Amino acid sequence: MQNITDIITKTVDELSSPESVKGLFHQVHDNVPLPSNDALTEIVQLARGILFPGYFGQSKVTQDTMKYHIGVALERFSRLMKKQIIAGLCFGIEDDEQISIEEIRQKAKDITAEVVSRMPKIRAVLATDVEAAFNGDPAATCFGEIISCYPVIRTLTNYRLAHELHVLGVPLIPRMISELAHSETGIDIHPAAEIGHHFTIDHGTGVVIGATCIIGNNVKLYQGVTLGALSFPLDEDGNPIKGIPRHPILRDDVIVYSNATVLGRITIGKGSVIGANEWVTTDVEPGGRKVRRKFRDEEYR
Repeated sequence: MQNITDIITKTVDELSSPESVKGLFHQVHDNVPLPSNDALTEIVQLARGILFPGYFGQSKVTQDTMKYHIGVALERFSRLMKKQIIAGLCFGIEDDEQISIEEIRQKAKDITAEVVSRMPKIRAVLATDVEAAFNGDPAATCFGEIISCYPVIRTLTNYRLAHELHVLGVPLIPRMISELAHSETGIDIHPAAEIGHHFTIDHGTGVVIGATCIIGNNVKLYQGVTLGALSFPLDEDGNPIKGIPRHPILRDDVIVYSNATVLGRITIGKGSVIGANEWVTTDVEPGGRKVRRKFRDEEYR
């Protein structure tokens, strides 16, 4: 019988071999670790408290103390964000790329400042999302209930922050922030998707919005909706071609009911309605209806 020490030594050698870890190993740059889920979770909680004072984080906020609470939270948000952006930028360095840690730190500082400057814009569009959720749900009693209880607002806070980081070219972190919301609410929105104002998702569980989706203003989705890709074009080696538009475009005022699946680079025209459980792979004209025949058109408004 083999000695356990010999078995451990042999196993370590196998697990450490270049062939075994190919594509599965991350080598740190300048001793900077990967972005931290714990730190990003705190960043998200701080962002929610900044954007919705009194609803998240420090709840004992008054009009008189608001500047103090937002200032303290934003200062910590900035410090944490800069450190995580440094980690994200280091993760994104190519093997043959020559860039110093000082350059990375300066870039992270600049990006952090830009993110902070965009927080009022993020709040302004989130305010329209709260309004859309309230106006679209007869059961909602007030904006405060929407902010406190509705998963769509938590998800969209993550998404809108992650989207700005994506636009600013930060690697990895936007996807991590979106996945935090996915785990929390069951709503999966890729940070690269483009979503207009007054957007809402009723209930929300199981919604998937792909990376190249473009969604207009005043769009409403219900639970279980998938805005996905129909197929993945392959290169000559049989590998998926990256970075091409492959998800739907939803124009303004579109409604997509529960468990509908909309696939491919198609356009759902302004004011269209997609009924529950529909499978859509072709364009829908403005004002169009894709509903099962047994339902009257009046049932989808």
